[in-house]
Amino acid sequence: MSKEGVVVEVSNRQRRLKASVAWVRQLVRGACGSLGIAEAEISVVLLGDAAMAEVNQEWLEHEGPTDVITFGLSEATDEVAAWPGGLSGDIAVSTETACRVAEELGWAAEHELAYYIIHGVLHLAGYDDTTSAARVKMRRAERRVMAAIGLPAPPRRPVTKARPRPTRSR
Repeated sequence: MSKEGVVVEVSNRQRRLKASVAWVRQLVRGACGSLGIAEAEISVVLLGDAAMAEVNQEWLEHEGPTDVITFGLSEATDEVAAWPGGLSGDIAVSTETACRVAEELGWAAEHELAYYIIHGVLHLAGYDDTTSAARVKMRRAERRVMAAIGLPAPPRRPVTKARPRPTRSR
């Protein structure tokens, strides 16, 4: 683990949404800062739906694209702000899904993308959304983090059974 604070690597493998590397780094660093995480090594990969569907199938054995998938590389067990060895992991995000969902919800695609990235950071930090109680806790944390870094709260998300939202793999 690096002793350089929050190190963020960004790989942009899509063309659907303009997102600067500096902006993505700022989002991740802001999210970590608001959670009290001083040391982290996080990689963010921006993908289109086809590439995200491949990741989803290979790692989670789910068909089709999804919004965000995280791969935790540190020992996150629950919402602990200060990791002794630092936080480490990868976040894969679909910008095409962000654009589509943002249009459905009537807000900016950049905000939806930011929401996915923050959601991924929270997963890496030990938050889960597999039960109703955990999901409520995570949604509150998402809103808190977004407010802390100056972003609007995400609009209420419609509940659909057609779009499963897988959580992270280990």
